[in-house]
Amino acid sequence: MMRTVVRGSAAGAAGTTVLNAVTYADMAWRGRPSSQAPAQVVDQIAQEAGHPVPGSGDTRDNRLSGLGALSGIAVGCGTGAAVSLLRRVGIRMPWWLGGAVTGALAMAATDLPMARLGVSDPTNWSAKDWASDAVPHLLYGLVTYGIVTASDRRF
Repeated sequence: MMRTVVRGSAAGAAGTTVLNAVTYADMAWRGRPSSQAPAQVVDQIAQEAGHPVPGSGDTRDNRLSGLGALSGIAVGCGTGAAVSLLRRVGIRMPWWLGGAVTGALAMAATDLPMARLGVSDPTNWSAKDWASDAVPHLLYGLVTYGIVTASDRRF
């Protein structure tokens, strides 16, 4: 089982790299700023847990930015591990469906906490906002699921 978790985590890390690359390319193409939502989610969760992020000014902002990015990596690796475990227990889908579902799971794992904490309201997002979120997550899912299932294919 440990091999399954490690393979899924590695697949999730690869998918996360693709998600980040696509997101940064979109930022460069459109000239849009990076999202502050991950840092805001971390800030609120830390405060609710009774362990606020220390520091003030730029130092605190930089810590929150780093923690927000690390939380995205954790979600990506964790989603990959979960999908790998689900395959191990017999939940198998065609690559295109598995990729879309994996991307949707990762997207839900990031967007639902943002909505619950009031950091962002997806019901108010524009089509561009949705595309900026959905396209990178779909590519994350396709890469992650593709790597998780790669050992299934014998050449």
